[in-house]
Amino acid sequence: MEQDSLITLIVSDLSVPALTLSKVKCWDVHYCTLFLQSLFENKAVEKTKKNPDRLSVERIYQKKTQLEHILLRPDTYIGSVEPVTQQMWVFDEDVGMTCRDVTFVPGLYKIFDEILVNAADNKQRDKTMSCIKVNIDPENNTISVWNNGKGIPVVEHKVEKVYVPALIFGQLLTSSNYDDDQKKVTGGRNGYGAKLCNIFSNKFTVETACKQSKKTFRQTWYDNMGRAGESKIKPFDGDEFTCITFQPDLTKFKMQTLDKDTIAIMTRRAYDIAGSTKGVRVFLNGKRLPVTSFRSYVDLYLKDKVDELGTPLTVVHETVNDRWEVCITMSEKGFQQVSFVNSIATTKGGRHTDYVADQVTAKLIEVVKKKNKAGVVVKPFQIKNHIWLFVNCLIENPTFDSQTKENMTLQQKSFGSTCPLSDKFIKQATSCGIVESIMNWVKFKAQTQLNKKCSAVKHTKIKGVPKLDDANDAGGKNSSGCTLILTEGDSAKTLAVSGLGVVGRDRYGVFPLRGKMLNVREASHKQIMDNAEINNIIKILGLQYKKNYSDPDSLKSLRYGKLMIMTDQDQDGSHIKGLLINFIHHNWPSLLRHNFLEEFITPIIKATNKKQELPFYSIPEFTEWKDKQPNIKCWKIKYYKGLGTSTSKEAKEYFSDMQRHRIPFKYAGPADDEAITLAFSKKKIEERKEWLTNFMVNRRQRREHNLPEVQYMYGSLTFELSTTWLKPGQRKVLFCCFKRNDKREVKVAQLAGSVAEMSAYHHGEVSLMMTIVGLAQNFVGSNNLNLLQPMGQFGTRLHGGKDSASPRYIFTMLSPLARLLFPPVDDNLLKYNYDDNQRVEPEWYIPIIPTVLVNGAEGIGTGWASRLPNFDVREIVNNLHRMLNGEEPLPMLPNYKGFRGTIDELMTNQYMNNGEVAILDSTTIEISELPVKTWTQSYKENVLEPMLNGTEKVPALITDYKEYHTDTTVRFVVKMTEERLREAEMAGLHKVFKLQQPLTCNSMVLFDHVGSLKKYETVQDVLKDFYELRMKYYVLRKDWLAGMLGAESAKLTNQARFILEKIQGTLVIENKPKKQLITMLTEMGYDSDPVKVSHLIPPLFLCCHHTIQTTFTQPLLYTSGPDYNYLLNMPMWYLTKEKKEELCKQRDAKVSLLCLRLRSRVEAKERENATMPAVKGKAVKSKGVKVKQETMPTPQGRRVIPRITSTMKADANRKAVVKKEGSKKGKKETGLAARLTKKTKAPSKDKGMDDITSIASHIHWRRNPKCFTHLIEPIK
Repeated sequence: MEQDSLITLIVSDLSVPALTLSKVKCWDVHYCTLFLQSLFENKAVEKTKKNPDRLSVERIYQKKTQLEHILLRPDTYIGSVEPVTQQMWVFDEDVGMTCRDVTFVPGLYKIFDEILVNAADNKQRDKTMSCIKVNIDPENNTISVWNNGKGIPVVEHKVEKVYVPALIFGQLLTSSNYDDDQKKVTGGRNGYGAKLCNIFSNKFTVETACKQSKKTFRQTWYDNMGRAGESKIKPFDGDEFTCITFQPDLTKFKMQTLDKDTIAIMTRRAYDIAGSTKGVRVFLNGKRLPVTSFRSYVDLYLKDKVDELGTPLTVVHETVNDRWEVCITMSEKGFQQVSFVNSIATTKGGRHTDYVADQVTAKLIEVVKKKNKAGVVVKPFQIKNHIWLFVNCLIENPTFDSQTKENMTLQQKSFGSTCPLSDKFIKQATSCGIVESIMNWVKFKAQTQLNKKCSAVKHTKIKGVPKLDDANDAGGKNSSGCTLILTEGDSAKTLAVSGLGVVGRDRYGVFPLRGKMLNVREASHKQIMDNAEINNIIKILGLQYKKNYSDPDSLKSLRYGKLMIMTDQDQDGSHIKGLLINFIHHNWPSLLRHNFLEEFITPIIKATNKKQELPFYSIPEFTEWKDKQPNIKCWKIKYYKGLGTSTSKEAKEYFSDMQRHRIPFKYAGPADDEAITLAFSKKKIEERKEWLTNFMVNRRQRREHNLPEVQYMYGSLTFELSTTWLKPGQRKVLFCCFKRNDKREVKVAQLAGSVAEMSAYHHGEVSLMMTIVGLAQNFVGSNNLNLLQPMGQFGTRLHGGKDSASPRYIFTMLSPLARLLFPPVDDNLLKYNYDDNQRVEPEWYIPIIPTVLVNGAEGIGTGWASRLPNFDVREIVNNLHRMLNGEEPLPMLPNYKGFRGTIDELMTNQYMNNGEVAILDSTTIEISELPVKTWTQSYKENVLEPMLNGTEKVPALITDYKEYHTDTTVRFVVKMTEERLREAEMAGLHKVFKLQQPLTCNSMVLFDHVGSLKKYETVQDVLKDFYELRMKYYVLRKDWLAGMLGAESAKLTNQARFILEKIQGTLVIENKPKKQLITMLTEMGYDSDPVKVSHLIPPLFLCCHHTIQTTFTQPLLYTSGPDYNYLLNMPMWYLTKEKKEELCKQRDAKVSLLCLRLRSRVEAKERENATMPAVKGKAVKSKGVKVKQETMPTPQGRRVIPRITSTMKADANRKAVVKKEGSKKGKKETGLAARLTKKTKAPSKDKGMDDITSIASHIHWRRNPKCFTHLIEPIK
């Protein structure tokens, strides 16, 4: 061990590079003694007598000079000196830059590049440099590089005693780049550079002119820098320059001449310098290169390059700053990069390209995720594979992984500059073809996965499909004659199975659907792959993705030759049919051309009279028949809402007459393809709006065609009327509550059952329960006026109402305000729907104020989206009073009951919704209000928690927070460092803590009272539309009330006359048949019951004006004959004198009330109430429980005023402009917008309307309607 240690120590001290400890250990002691002795005595070790063939130590271990070592081991310094063949970019006169196989010697290429980069580096030292000249003479094996600008100082180095040019070009390890404290953006670094070119040249000449010393220097080295010629110094008075001329030693590179490939890559490097060195003209062999900028240099690579569609590639270019220039385009061959660091061609890239590529990839992946409906997981490297990146940069003191400088390794933090790509560049990058290329790849991958996982093959028996009743011949030789029946649910399957008893099971299979099918045209790849129902249908039919079934023989590969759709005859059933058609059309459009699809229709209504039975397959067909019947009452009408309504007997009747019920879908040409795409494609949104609007223009046309009625129904499910904010489910709840008129609270679950029964609700009761809960909620951000009372836990602002208790535990009842908003007298003016021969909720309610503005509206329908914020009910009432007085309504800001923040207007219909924050001390802030609809719990989890914990990239912003809020109030006390608080305050506390959210009124799309969609530009337009409609209904109400008074007066008059004539003996009714008695009363001029008739006959306004009500569909029960029961059923004691006189007094009172008292009393009361205070009223103190002080905002806190910056306003304006431009893409859209915003034409006034108007004007009813004013006091 001691011997080993001694030898190791000596060897390490002597720096013998070839010595290893393993070799030392194998020597014997005698030889080690001789070796050590020779080392100290410097004597040669002779061959031992025992082994005469062993070499001497001097032959084994040698010391070389630096120059000898470079020549002996050149690959360490300049790369391989052996010819290699690889793909490289070279310049071609015809096609520009082309990537092809090139055979070259990397070492020769490198020494040339060192000289070229030195010339380019001079541009960084002298900005006046403007020219580089490169000459390559293969015949004489001579290369020269000349540049103007600052020359090398022609002075003697005081330490080394040689001229500076001779020092830096003729002596190793000399450089001007050794001072790492000095930040340089040049290519040189290690002190080899041009010396390597000298060493591997037969002749190497340096010429330079120094303006400062006014001298020129010229010296030549020969024989691999082994012999230096005499330096020549001459006086000089001209422009500075430097010129390097050398003749490479081709024998070192195993070459005889400079071949074409070598010249080609040297030529490309000349083009590189022209493109990467700004402001420098480059000449090659006396000819100026046609490259004036980095952008024009990039074009050399893209000459004649096209994308998949044959379109020339689009280049996105940006000069980020004076050190970074970036170009990007699409790549079809994986990730490609062409980059330069300080004019060095980094052919393998490095951290500079990663830095830029990562920025682009991060932005592109966000865009791809939004567009990636296929659901394929796309990773950053897959995005990168579609990018072709060009980077030209200047980096301070760059480092490389080798002297060849192909890969830049410096950490990004040491670059000395940054490259923040602008939003404009990123936006252009998303539209230059890269995203499209990625999406095509995604679709290809998705389709491949679908083919692999979801496609099926033909089998006689299949397993693993629950609830399938397979046809016996399916998948066999008779499979083309088989039909698969897809039913809407299990009950419909039962009906189909009952029918199979007639047609048999050999050729018919049945499979039930679980509701509405997925819209595969817009579904993601993951959704389709994970959808068991779609996969089961494919498996049952034996379909294969991407297979073309145009050839009739290809249908033989399917397990079934027909697909029959069997759904309910309602709107949902029609939607399911459409989705199935869309499923086949999207994946296998050729199947539709073979009449592959069919439907099985069943009656929606049956009319029965004794043994006669008439089936009807559409509502219009039934309505037309019903209108022609003289006595519809003798018919029993049965509505078949679903297939489950039919009995097994009826199922057998259907299937026994298969030809009548089996309807094939016939393909009529490209128009059918366009129609299916129009209905289900997301790309056809504007066209779909146009299509639906055309139907809305004429509702009669929609009802005649039946199908458009479906689209109207889907819209009405989610859109509100311009008069109320009530959706169909909410109208049903309100109708039921009005009808029940409960005086005590009722469980929500029980009320939902009652609503379903009274209003013929055909969906699940769970959704009704949620509707009831929503109508009763009153926390901040929900309703400003809740129509139901919350008696229990109906949800709070902590979770946005999602924390409500189970419907079986909570109670509710009608709010006292509900009947003030919807007066009972207006119920007589509404048009009610009829469902299953049962009168249900009205088509719409007409409140006395527009509740759509009070409680806001939000919904998504077919083609449109609508969103309105809440407004202050007092401001709304005040504006209605202004309109009653002939003044214009004032603009209103959104307002939410209980909200303690502020809402500022950015521009028309654009608002900023601000929370509240205050500074308590230098390290503490207090958040006492959140923006509207920002719920307390989600704010804590999504904003404060990440700020507290931080991430790898973003440090923690706050140190702690405490919560003091309740179910109605918000209070977070947040701790942070003084420095962080100062920074946050400078940036804006509201912005940093996300306490500002935008509110918009740009999507005010509502149904008007005739059922057509209308787009409102301002809130005042909604108010005006409501005002006009409500005023018409006040006239209508007055007319109805006057009619009722007249009817009651007529009834009393007839009764008084009847009694008087009976007493006088002029009327004899005893011992006469009933029929004769009724005839006699009619002849004597007695009226049929006037009150009953007034309830049945619609008021004059309803009959004459279609803008309010199109038809009166309530059955007229009095058509069976006059009704005199009100006379004949009077008790005998009515003939007494007292009762006669009382009846006459009642008659006179009614007439007086009609003519005089009504007018005077109403006018007096309304004049008294006309002077309503504007908005503000005295607050009423409640007897609530005292709240603990810690839950309230700290009075000493310094409130931070929200900042409304010019950026916010500009952003709001930009969004408004984009939305406006989006709605004006073409003439069709412009016409659509015009129709949606067009005011409904006022009804024409006939003689009856003129009479009503004159009466209303006379009694001032229209000027001061009573029902506007009687709500004021409760609201105050």
